[in-house]
Amino acid sequence: MHEGHRNRMLDRATAGDLQDHELLEILLFNPIPRKNTNEIAHGLLARFGSLKNVLAADEAELMRVEGVGKRTAQYLVSIKELVSRVVVSETRPTALSFGNISSFVRERFVGLGEEVMDIFCLDKTDKIKHTARFETGETLRVSLNMDEVERVLIAHSPYSVVAAHNHPKNTCHPSVQDDLFTAQLQLLCSLNKVKLRDHIIVGADGMFSYFAHGRMEEIENMYSVENIIKHIP
Repeated sequence: MHEGHRNRMLDRATAGDLQDHELLEILLFNPIPRKNTNEIAHGLLARFGSLKNVLAADEAELMRVEGVGKRTAQYLVSIKELVSRVVVSETRPTALSFGNISSFVRERFVGLGEEVMDIFCLDKTDKIKHTARFETGETLRVSLNMDEVERVLIAHSPYSVVAAHNHPKNTCHPSVQDDLFTAQLQLLCSLNKVKLRDHIIVGADGMFSYFAHGRMEEIENMYSVENIIKHIP
């Protein structure tokens, strides 16, 4: 009985003839293969109010709905990430400039509760060749393995790089760890003949740019391979 009902629902989906709860019901077919998902879909919408809010909820919130177990909650969270990446890819500017990077970067961190670091690899015309996201699972600071960043530089050979990360619950003002990371990244970029254009921090109170505040030039002078060699006796 379930198989026949599900096939009919999928036929209607291809015709674009479904309500929100029915779309959610179909979405739940995958993590819940042997149970009627209609009531669970209704329960999710009743609790969160809309499809958008269902996909914005975290794992713990989703599991408060009757019938939603850990695996189903994780599945819905993965769908949220999928949708988020599609939206970001569609709104990504063809080239980064200091006029458009602010809203673009801020949008990438909306709703994130943990710190992540994005590395944007640019070509000579400032077009984005590749974006790498590093997740640390830490809520207070980003800590990256520079070997992972170097693999990205080697694989994509960018002309320049812009780094950006978030402070979900704190000020955008850089911490000592942020200064250290920026120095390490500058040195790594210099070793790979890549220009580090900026390091941007999105915080609860706004946005900080090392370039805009005049600190990128200072860091580049201190931590570029050529300048370090010049000072060797």
